[in-house]
Amino acid sequence: MPPSHRDLFYTSQDGLKLYARDYGERTAPGTPVICLPGLTRNSKDFEPLAKHLSASRRVICPDLRGRGRSGYCDNWSDYTPAHEMMDTLDLMGAAGVGQAVFAGTSRGGLIIMALAAFRPNVIKAAMLNDIGPEVEPKGIARITSYVGVTEIPKTWDEAAVKLRMMNEREFPNLSAEAWRVFAHRTFAEEHAAPKMDYDPKIGTAMRKELEASKGEIPTLWPQFKSLSQMPLLAIRGENSDILTADIVARMTEANPAMKSVVAKDRGHAPFLDEPEVLAAVDEFLATEKL
Repeated sequence: MPPSHRDLFYTSQDGLKLYARDYGERTAPGTPVICLPGLTRNSKDFEPLAKHLSASRRVICPDLRGRGRSGYCDNWSDYTPAHEMMDTLDLMGAAGVGQAVFAGTSRGGLIIMALAAFRPNVIKAAMLNDIGPEVEPKGIARITSYVGVTEIPKTWDEAAVKLRMMNEREFPNLSAEAWRVFAHRTFAEEHAAPKMDYDPKIGTAMRKELEASKGEIPTLWPQFKSLSQMPLLAIRGENSDILTADIVARMTEANPAMKSVVAKDRGHAPFLDEPEVLAAVDEFLATEKL
């Protein structure tokens, strides 16, 4: 059976060696999709969506700097959405993609909003997965409490149980096998055991930013409004503590053309393999002729 993706390596403007998974044919008729992952997540998270879409279009899923197979920064201060936005433009140059549909989970969606304000012409359409121009503070507090300081499980069974204990309230109906799959997307593997798949300095960067802002979480409403120039789909986890129904309502008020879908029994963030989400994505891409 042929591999589902090609490995794509490229270099950032500040010299980091970066990695992306490259699915589908380069000459496929549909607009290419670039998938940007969450704060400590990586290209593995988009495997179900990429396989779903790659029959008719190219799908590129990077490991952002400091995650997965991409290089780590020397300084925590180089882990910012601005740096990652520039890396995304470098990826487009390396892949020969001038314009794309962007899908962003959490931090990836913040990068899309920054890109919409900085270089809107590269975005044909956008899909924001459980993220908006403002976030619920209790969700940020939860993430801050563990990112970069979580103890690494010793076995894959322990990894699956640990993730289940941390997330089962927001993801109540996952099978034991689904938690194992999630574990393998969360951790890397070394000597058949789990290991951390991101640079702990990413957690340092997040905490330093919150300290500098005295706990005030900046909003991105002007950047979000830049997305009104292109088709937009918002995806929200029903149990999310990052993107609330109220925030989505205000996003719709600011951009009445925005489409939205709720992933049932999901927290932060939906896996993008949910039937209702895949149906909404397919309809969005078809309706907008992407």
